[in-house]
Amino acid sequence: MGVHGKDIKIFSGNSNKEVARNIARGIGLYLSKSEISTFSDGEISISIGESVRGSDAFIVQSTSAPVNNNIMELALMCDALKRSSAARVTAVIPYFGYARQDRQAKARDPISAKLVANLISCAGADRVLTMDLHAPQIQGFFSVPVDHLLGVPILTPYFLDKFGRNNEDIVIVSPDFGSVTRVRNFAQRFNAPVAIIDKRRQRANVCEVMNIIGDVFGKTVILVDDMIDTAGTLCNAAKAVIEKGGAKEVYACATHGVLSGPAIERIENSVLKEVVILDTIYQPKENRIDKINILPVSQVFSEAIERIYDDKPISTLFV
Repeated sequence: MGVHGKDIKIFSGNSNKEVARNIARGIGLYLSKSEISTFSDGEISISIGESVRGSDAFIVQSTSAPVNNNIMELALMCDALKRSSAARVTAVIPYFGYARQDRQAKARDPISAKLVANLISCAGADRVLTMDLHAPQIQGFFSVPVDHLLGVPILTPYFLDKFGRNNEDIVIVSPDFGSVTRVRNFAQRFNAPVAIIDKRRQRANVCEVMNIIGDVFGKTVILVDDMIDTAGTLCNAAKAVIEKGGAKEVYACATHGVLSGPAIERIENSVLKEVVILDTIYQPKENRIDKINILPVSQVFSEAIERIYDDKPISTLFV
């Protein structure tokens, strides 16, 4: 047992209780008792239903839609646990919202990712456990340690089972230059070549595909990204590798299925054969269409929590 707490307590916010329960079950625990309610004026009320004195407390909460409510729930739970004498509070954030606002894209913009990181740290989180930040440098925005898990080791085995290793018909494609490192990691495990789509974004959530760097002609393409929001980039990329590149068929995978606005309709009507995402964000029934396959992250998070508790390294999870 580690030196930071006498036991492990797993708490859940409202964003993704199913994943929180599965994470707790993976450690051999039940979710600890807490109640989250809302006052008539919209303020959030937090009540911790059991003693956490001297415990290692982990709060599972994705800051997905409704983003601001979920961030506030997380901050208030951190504060409640810290004031209740928890030995250590870890914010387990499978999906970290506001991560795309990691710099000033134009004059007088806020750096929202830094502000949210400050809020979580100041609320009482002693460390953060998250997965596939949109920009890895966001780890440095926090004033507490951040353990950064990767989605690729979960996604790759699915496609290896489907297509096999050293399959010469497979090309791994990055939908933009920002995902190249992730795609290389994926391709290395697959032992497959890489291609990149060069796109020029006209305005927010609208992009135009310009060119394909690499050979995808007659190949089965797997598009790899960290998140799918409105699915515009993904569907344009899939269309481009078929129409411009001459690819045979297109699959896609991403860690986070934000799936906002017209995303489901676009995916349904696209040339994509299948889209594989992880359950870092809760998907309502209307998002669970035949083309979308959802893989669980609970086993990886359960093991990471046990390693944090036992003061063991997280990095060996990805070897």
